[in-house]
Amino acid sequence: MTFVPYRVLRNTPGELRKKLKEAGHLVVTGDGEPFAVMLSVEPGEVEQVLETILRLRAQQAVRRMRESAQERGLERLSEADIEAEIRAVRKARK
Repeated sequence: MTFVPYRVLRNTPGELRKKLKEAGHLVVTGDGEPFAVMLSVEPGEVEQVLETILRLRAQQAVRRMRESAQERGLERLSEADIEAEIRAVRKARK
């Protein structure tokens, strides 16, 4: 994994482009912490790559929700408990 400080992106974009071409992907950091991932793509693949990334992010969100539910003991709720919760929320919205 190749880490690149944000200042390289800002100050020497040509160097960043070269590193991206060589590595295929880069992790951009700010203050030593990663905050973005850059991927090299072919012009005709931009939409397909973005769709794949968005699908992955959705999968990660579902994983986090499942972990949170498990930590809170919600995986033990019965169908009746779930239906009661849904009814209560719907009633509160009215």
